[in-house]
Amino acid sequence: MQASSSAFAGSLTGLATRQPCQPSTSARGGLTVTAVATPSRPPASNKAKRSKVEIIKEKSDFLRHPLMQELVTEAPSISEDAVQLMKFHGSYMQDDREKRTFGAGKSYQFMMRTRQPSGTVTNQLYLVMDELADLYGNGSLRLTTRQTFQLHGVLKQNLKTVFSTVIKNMGSTLGACGDVNRNVMAPPAPYKNRPEYQYAEQYGNDIADLLAPQCGAYYDVWLDGEKFFAHTMENPKVTADRQFNGFGTNFEGNPEPIYGPLFLPRKFKVAVTVPGDNSVDLFTNDLGLVVITNDAGELEGFNIVAGGGMGRSHGKVTTFPRLADPLGFVPADDIFHLVKAVVAVQRDYGRRDDRKQARLKYLINEWGVEKFRSVVEQYYGKKMQPFRTLPPWEFKDYLGWMEQGDGKLAYGIYVQNGRVKGEAKKALRNVIERYELPVTITPNQNLILRDISPSWKDDILSTLKAAGVRDLLEWDQIEALSMACPALPLCGLAIAEAERALPDFNARIRVLLDRLGFAKEEKFVVRATGCPNGCARPYMAELGLVGDGPNSYQIWLGGSLNATRLAETFADRVKVKDFETFLEPLFAAFKAQRRGADETFGDFCARVGFEALREAQANYISPAVAEKLPKAAVQVGIAEDVYEVLSAAAEKKGVSPASLATEAIRKHLGM
Repeated sequence: MQASSSAFAGSLTGLATRQPCQPSTSARGGLTVTAVATPSRPPASNKAKRSKVEIIKEKSDFLRHPLMQELVTEAPSISEDAVQLMKFHGSYMQDDREKRTFGAGKSYQFMMRTRQPSGTVTNQLYLVMDELADLYGNGSLRLTTRQTFQLHGVLKQNLKTVFSTVIKNMGSTLGACGDVNRNVMAPPAPYKNRPEYQYAEQYGNDIADLLAPQCGAYYDVWLDGEKFFAHTMENPKVTADRQFNGFGTNFEGNPEPIYGPLFLPRKFKVAVTVPGDNSVDLFTNDLGLVVITNDAGELEGFNIVAGGGMGRSHGKVTTFPRLADPLGFVPADDIFHLVKAVVAVQRDYGRRDDRKQARLKYLINEWGVEKFRSVVEQYYGKKMQPFRTLPPWEFKDYLGWMEQGDGKLAYGIYVQNGRVKGEAKKALRNVIERYELPVTITPNQNLILRDISPSWKDDILSTLKAAGVRDLLEWDQIEALSMACPALPLCGLAIAEAERALPDFNARIRVLLDRLGFAKEEKFVVRATGCPNGCARPYMAELGLVGDGPNSYQIWLGGSLNATRLAETFADRVKVKDFETFLEPLFAAFKAQRRGADETFGDFCARVGFEALREAQANYISPAVAEKLPKAAVQVGIAEDVYEVLSAAAEKKGVSPASLATEAIRKHLGM
């Protein structure tokens, strides 16, 4: 049974009532089910409220109005209704808070985000984006944590020129924002001799095409209805599988066969990777695919995970970051049907009354994985196979020089907080244009130059070095692992600095580590955001800084280097001026109690627990303070047998002997 557009639009919260599932033989083979029977009270029986954005989408004629009318007015801004539609086209209206002048109101401008599946960028498109940044933007290019470009500072009167230029140079912004599938991520690996990575890139592009909006509004708005075809045609299997509607995934006769008239309740994020490579932060995505090949390198299918997401709100315990759960394995021939099935479940059962509860992670958290899998399988038409065993995950940064496997080289360049600007921007354009290099944007906001002939290496290095572009070995390792969102002054949600402040935060952390005697090679993941939405994925960091007020941050601890464990909230309202005082006891405890050089800061925090960390802070005496104390205050002798018991108790509790002794003495003295 298919989901009709009238039933969906009528209920506005889900599918029409369905009959109990009946087995049948699918057009794709095997025992299947042909109808959805869960939940027991289908959403159509509940006349739930709808959020304002749902009404705007419903009345927009598939994302056209009132956006088309407002783009041609002389006003520097557009209405809130048009702003919501603009997101689907790949742009946010912003206000530069630092350019406001008394009596003049807000300083409106627009941020444009591109669609770059797998982070791949043609030479032609890179040069066009670089030029647009100078002509119509703020002179810089921003590389995002989802492997796309952001162009900041575009004025309303220049939007059509900028958008049409991107489209006519084989780029796109369609679906880069809004309640649709966002940019599909894949490892930025440049390897031409590793088939699993080639599959990851291929399917990243195919899934992006599968889930791209189909209604044509994008071309009506930016090219006056002229459909501009890309240089690569869509995979015919993507086209066929998009149209297949054997199990209720599609709206028949609708301009949006998968999304329908209201699109999705919220954004939807997909990543594809290979076993062991977690460069994409796989578990933070709504849907994750892991390429599974046989010993001959032939594609067998994909492991599937679902339900990840970072966004949350301060003070609302009903919002939280979440890691994706394993669902099962799907053969390669069925992968597009499975993707559609997951999207259809979110489309039909995701919350449309409360946008803060509308992500897939909340649906899975409410239902549980087993129920979610069951409903997905009904839209999919088959049972999923058991999840395949995977090797341990590693974070790969893809920085420095790499051999592609075809005789050519790739060069990964660290870009501080993803901001390409100044002399470095000019030098990068110089070498990219001179040698006609394609590039790849990494999930950590960095840039990889590809297809480099070995004979070009010295010239490229000298050109970049002359412009101040540093090699990986010249960057501090904590800096090179860190990420930040743009935050102030442009993001309307930001309440604290991130991009502009993180380099200083990283430098202060390194000074602390040096003072405590850590090796120069010591590294862990630091991420900062200006608000709790989590665009730089701070909840996966070993040390996450989440803005919770002016010059104030919530501190998250305990994430892992390989991005497989969520951090947890350790403290609120930590002021920037107090960072050293706050962090020094934690780093000192880490140095004193770590289990070998391979235990990172995040692993240590997760192992000893927050109670032990807070005790370490409470009982810590810094070397600078200790020097000023009487010698007896820091050299109190105790019996050997007592020390042995003290040491054992401290080890069991996960604190240092000195901390435990100080705590015991305070309690004894009633302090």
